[in-house]
Amino acid sequence: MAQTAHKLVIKVTAGADAPERCSQAFTVASVAVASGVDVSLWLTGESAWFALPGRAAEFQLPHAAPLPELIEAISTGGTITLCTQCAARRGIKEEDVIDGVRIAGAQVFVSEILPDGVRSLVY
Repeated sequence: MAQTAHKLVIKVTAGADAPERCSQAFTVASVAVASGVDVSLWLTGESAWFALPGRAAEFQLPHAAPLPELIEAISTGGTITLCTQCAARRGIKEEDVIDGVRIAGAQVFVSEILPDGVRSLVY
């Protein structure tokens, strides 16, 4: 019998540049939160822009749930982290991000994915 994950860490690297991959990451994260899984979503690469107010509302993908709704759902039962280096490359500072988003680096990411019972996905 397969072991169930106690935590799911999802790293999303895509933004508007790869909308289907981006939407899949947020959708899986929100479904996992709704299923009672402890979720940590990491915004890296082009998805870093979604840490800023209003940016998720600009994202459009037919037949996909609106990104602001997915972010709200994830925030209710999980954590959202913006990669430190990705933020710095884009000039994003702690005071710029939406409520509930933290900025952290690779050391924190690694500490989240290494414990037993953790599953990680990269989109």
